[in-house]
Amino acid sequence: MLDKRRKFLVGLGAAGLAACSKPAEAPKAAASGHTKPKVYKWKMVTTWPPNFPGLGTGAVNLARLIEQASGGRIRIQVYAGGELIPAFEVFDAVSSGTAEMGHGAAYYWKGKIEASQLFAAVPFGMTIQELNAWLYYGGGLKLWRDLYAPFDLIPTPAGSTGVQMGGWFNKEIRSMKDLEGLKMRIPGLGGEVLKRAGGLTVTIPGSEIFTSLQTGNIDATEWVGPYNDLAFGLHQAARYYYYPGWQEPGPVLECLFNKQAFEALPEDLQAIAMAACQAINTDMLAEFTARNHEALDTLVNEHKVELRQFPDEVLSGIKQLSTEVMEELAERDEVSRPIYESYRAFLNKVSAWHRISEQAILQTREL
Repeated sequence: MLDKRRKFLVGLGAAGLAACSKPAEAPKAAASGHTKPKVYKWKMVTTWPPNFPGLGTGAVNLARLIEQASGGRIRIQVYAGGELIPAFEVFDAVSSGTAEMGHGAAYYWKGKIEASQLFAAVPFGMTIQELNAWLYYGGGLKLWRDLYAPFDLIPTPAGSTGVQMGGWFNKEIRSMKDLEGLKMRIPGLGGEVLKRAGGLTVTIPGSEIFTSLQTGNIDATEWVGPYNDLAFGLHQAARYYYYPGWQEPGPVLECLFNKQAFEALPEDLQAIAMAACQAINTDMLAEFTARNHEALDTLVNEHKVELRQFPDEVLSGIKQLSTEVMEELAERDEVSRPIYESYRAFLNKVSAWHRISEQAILQTREL
């Protein structure tokens, strides 16, 4: 009897051990279900000089925000203009997949897509507040993405400087005649307007502007505004600083995603990347608004820069030329036509509101 009981307990113990072994396997299965998340290692190429305030640092901030918000699931190495590729080859690099992301301004690609300029800056056009409204709520973003789709690119707004300055000049601008023969660094549609006024336009990366202006290779340049212009030391190469920035009243900077790379991301990471771009779009404008007035004070009061307003005659003249350039673009280029029609229609509507809101309150503050 004792032997039978011993055999029973031994059998029960074996069964118990077997039973105990099953829960022990469960954690292994659970652990295998929580594998380490995939990490996407991306490259971002930009048109900006290394560590350049506002523009270059804005691109770095965008990469950092995406990495932080994704919990490190997307890691982005940022390359300034010229570090991995030349500054003006960002479009091609992202399109081909050489880099998964890019940061720049759409008018740099006008040689590939003439209509791209409409998504950077239109002379005497929308401010950034109005432009963002058109992009996010007026159909502009869809037009932009449709335009870039054949190049396997997904563009989205990712920063703005706000209203820019008219530029740095080594001679006074008193009349339209002073623009004739003027050799100026000015990209995009603003450059087309200057050509119409008899000037000569040059498109060079920001890193080459100071030397070109200092050596006399160019007579004038527009860049951004006091914050960036002070950082470049442009006050050491030119005497007169003109406003307003008729050529870029509300420029938007763009982030480019390679379509295949973006669509390979899980949906949550896609949402994080887009949300980060929208956050940087707001943050960069805030930074420029905060820094520009401080830098302008330094330029005028410490460096004795001669701050000048373009004469009304000049502004009126180049505004008329701007209208001609825009209308001819829409008539000549069937791709640009519907985009410009949408842009102009939105501008007309939002201007009616801003005349009794933004514009009215600014005038009231001067009373």
